[in-house]
Amino acid sequence: MITSPTNARIKSARKLQRRRNRDKEQQILIEGVRLVEDAWRAGVRPVQVFYDAERVADNVRASTLLGEMRAADVPCAPCTSAVFAVLADTVTPQGIAAVTPIPRHPPPAAVSLALVLDGIRDPGNAGTLLRTAEAAGADWALFAPGTVDAYNDKTLRAAMGAHFRLPLSQFDTWSALRAQLPASAAVYLADAAGDRAYTEVDWRKPAVLIVGGEAEGARAPARAVATPIMIPMHGGTESLNAAVAGSVILMEAARQRGGAR
Repeated sequence: MITSPTNARIKSARKLQRRRNRDKEQQILIEGVRLVEDAWRAGVRPVQVFYDAERVADNVRASTLLGEMRAADVPCAPCTSAVFAVLADTVTPQGIAAVTPIPRHPPPAAVSLALVLDGIRDPGNAGTLLRTAEAAGADWALFAPGTVDAYNDKTLRAAMGAHFRLPLSQFDTWSALRAQLPASAAVYLADAAGDRAYTEVDWRKPAVLIVGGEAEGARAPARAVATPIMIPMHGGTESLNAAVAGSVILMEAARQRGGAR
């Protein structure tokens, strides 16, 4: 039982709450039964699991998950509630957290639908877009420079496990990102000032959708490679939240492509 927040393993895990340490160690700290379970089901083996012994005792799902990981010889350390609280980023912790390698999936050999996040700073919006991209059948998500860290704790939670199933790449420069865009795919930009409605696009063909930041929209490098498309709106509404706009367009792409069910 870990009873001190100065325990070496606790201190090491806490460091992963900062991006520079995540980048250095190539590890992330994830929290919550659903997220840890998603990682485990996706074949990600935790480096270390921490759990609040008191809280997990009353959670059948968490207890079952812990049993599976223990059986696979994953290090699982019980903690007091006070110690676990220093790892938790949520208001009401579920009592389980894990240190895992940053998930790495190679980009698809052939892209049918990709999402580019350009300058999106809100981690909740970024995570929502990743979650929707996976649901819409996208096969790649690309983070342009100036976008929130893909492995921010709030981004991880909002994505609901998409990080462990959807290929994801982060880029330091737009030129590096642009070089990875498939030549065979049409590139579109969600833009309230566009002249073409998103429903007029044939999403059955290979495509890349760029969603720009909440305040300033997409930057010049994105605009230089993309055709702007818009979502028609009623009343005096000028634009939608970035996550909402991107999700609307992604699900139209899924509708045209037939969906999974």
